[in-house]
Order: sequence, then C-alpha cells, then structure tokens
Amino acid sequence: MTTQVPANQMPRPANPHRGLMARVGVPLLERLTTPHSPDRYLEMLNPTWSLREVRGVVTDVRHSAPGSITLRVRPNSNWRGFRAGQHVVFTLAIAGVRRSRCYSVTSSEHHGDGRLEFTVRKGPDGLVSGFLHAELAPGTIVHITQAQGDFVLPMTRPEQVLLISGGSGITPVMSMLRTLCDEKYQGAVTFLHYSRTVDDVPYGHELAELAAAHPNVQLLQVTTQQETTPRDGAQFIPGGHFSLEQLERHVPGWRQATSYVCGSGRLVQEVRAVWAANELEHQLKAEQFDPPAAIVPSDTEISGNVTFSRSGKTVENNGRPLLEQAEALGLTPEYGCRMGICFSCTRRKTAGNVTHLYTGEVTTESESDIQLCVTVPVGGDVTVDL
Repeated sequence: MTTQVPANQMPRPANPHRGLMARVGVPLLERLTTPHSPDRYLEMLNPTWSLREVRGVVTDVRHSAPGSITLRVRPNSNWRGFRAGQHVVFTLAIAGVRRSRCYSVTSSEHHGDGRLEFTVRKGPDGLVSGFLHAELAPGTIVHITQAQGDFVLPMTRPEQVLLISGGSGITPVMSMLRTLCDEKYQGAVTFLHYSRTVDDVPYGHELAELAAAHPNVQLLQVTTQQETTPRDGAQFIPGGHFSLEQLERHVPGWRQATSYVCGSGRLVQEVRAVWAANELEHQLKAEQFDPPAAIVPSDTEISGNVTFSRSGKTVENNGRPLLEQAEALGLTPEYGCRMGICFSCTRRKTAGNVTHLYTGEVTTESESDIQLCVTVPVGGDVTVDL
C-alpha cells in the first residue's frame, strides 16, 4: 500500500508575498541604491541578509568520522525548502576567491530547528573540502543555492524502499531515511551501505539506532577491508563489493522495491547492470559523486577556435571542456560540481557544434544552453556567451 505525505509534513512552499516583493519591490530598491546593490547595505547590518540570495551562518561543526566533518547551517528567509535527496551549490570565499561545490542536504525534510545539515568528506586534492576541514568555524557566512536535483523520494511513498550507498554517497540517502522515519513510514526500508571499515561511516551510530527503533528498517553495512562485530540494529557483511548474490541473500524482496543508489561510478554502474538485467530500470534512481568515463572526441573533431563573446577572448580549441578552456584564458565562470549535476555552469552557445562528454550527444543548434564543465567543442568554431 502506498502512502501520501501528509500535508502538514510536506516541505513548506515559497511565500507568495515574497514573490510579489521580488517582482516589484526589489527592482525599485535596486534603482534607488545604484551604483551598489541593496544587499551591499543589508549585509552591513547582518551578513546573512539579502533580498534574493540564500545565505546562511554555520552554527556548529563536528568531526563525524575519520576524514569527514558534519556542519549545520541556518539559512536566511530566502530558503524555500528541499526534498530528501536534493543538493545545493555551496559557495564561500577562500583566500579572497569564491569557490563553489555541490553538497547534499542530509537533514530530514521535517527537521524542526531550521538548520540544514551537510557532511563533507575531505578529498585528496580537495581545495574546498580541505578548507572546510581545516578552517571552517561557527559564525562563518556561506552562500547556497536553492535545492536542486531529481534524486528524490516520490511524494506518494512506495510500498518498499531500498537505499544503496557507498562512501560519501551516504549523504542524500541519509536524508531519505531520516525523512521516512520522521513520517513513521510503515513500508519496508533496507539501507545497504558500502565502506572500507565501520569507522569510515559518518552516521554509523545513528543508523544503528534508527534500525533498532524502527522494526521496518533493515540496516546492512558491507565493509571491504575489515571484519567486525555488528552493532545493535545493524548487520555487517564483511569482505565484499556489491553483487547480485548479496541482494538475493540479504534483501530477498529487492525486485519489488523502489530503489536508490548513490556512490562511486563503479558502484552505480554495477547496480545499474543488475537492475537492467532484470528489466527493472524504471524502479531505480541513481546519482554518482564522480563522473562517468568521458567520451573523448577524435583528433579529426578537435578543430577551430573557441570564442567567449562577452569577454572578447578567443583560443584555439584543444579538445578540453569549455569550462577548462575558459579558465585557461583567465575567465572565472561560475561552476559547482564539474560533472554536470548542478547546472551552475550553464551558458548560452550562439554558434558551432559541441558534444556532451558523458552521453556523446551533439548539439548543433546555434542558440542553445550548454553546461561548460561537460561540453567539448567539435568540428569547427564555437562561440559562447561568456
């Protein structure tokens, strides 16, 4: 039996009066405060105040697992809410330069304290994640976008849910599990997480507590480098990567579940292959935190020049993504994920042909929106409005 999210538990909609103010009041204020924006004056009074931007203050930071930190952010009144599984583009100033990255909200949709939670794993060469781990402190002001992405729970909850995650891919599905538990969801939920060791799991203790407190929640943790003793409420499966055999043995009803997977490209591809072999693709949603293998253009396709018309700069096409070619010229277009998820780097192409690095799709229309981070010029001159 499916269940509909009760009206009083749904994410709060945007304030219609705020929309009216944005359409009428904000443009008027901008004219009155020229040459500076109204936000320039508002932030003198309170750094989180803004007429349009979502800004927030970091309220607390804790080390939730080796190599991971969890932070909470209280957003201003421009925040319009989110659905479990969505992410934001997170921007802050590092050494005077604004840097942006995508991070999933890990809070339940029904979190009651007005704060958003994020967990960030430190990457080996992560400029932003390294800064967050070393420098971030309560009181830091950050900029975030409105929530983005369609990796979300359906508004009509399904009869059975299977959540699969690996490494830092735990973040969006943690939001889903918290949301379902807060709603007292009665369907079967299996949470299957892959990590090197049990200590690498940021929410290990909370997951065990949720599983122990909710009889309908089954927690399975696969450790690839460690044999361990199960915590209360959790079942550990040592020494293995994802496989159909694991599903059949530990999640016998997986074919009936609405399923979600988030993790590395390897994990996502392995899961997709099993669902495809069983003709169940329509029951699976996937998101990965590293890009799939790129479809590299052939030497014959790499030709012509790339012109960034607004900046008046031109460069010989070298076959790299347009974002990298723009940065090589000293341009600083906005970007978030660099893998085509967040759409922050979308710009208008006004001439030429380009191909998507991961799908191979070629765009020939003279006026079309493209994502700079995953788009490569092919077969002649290309012009971008940047």
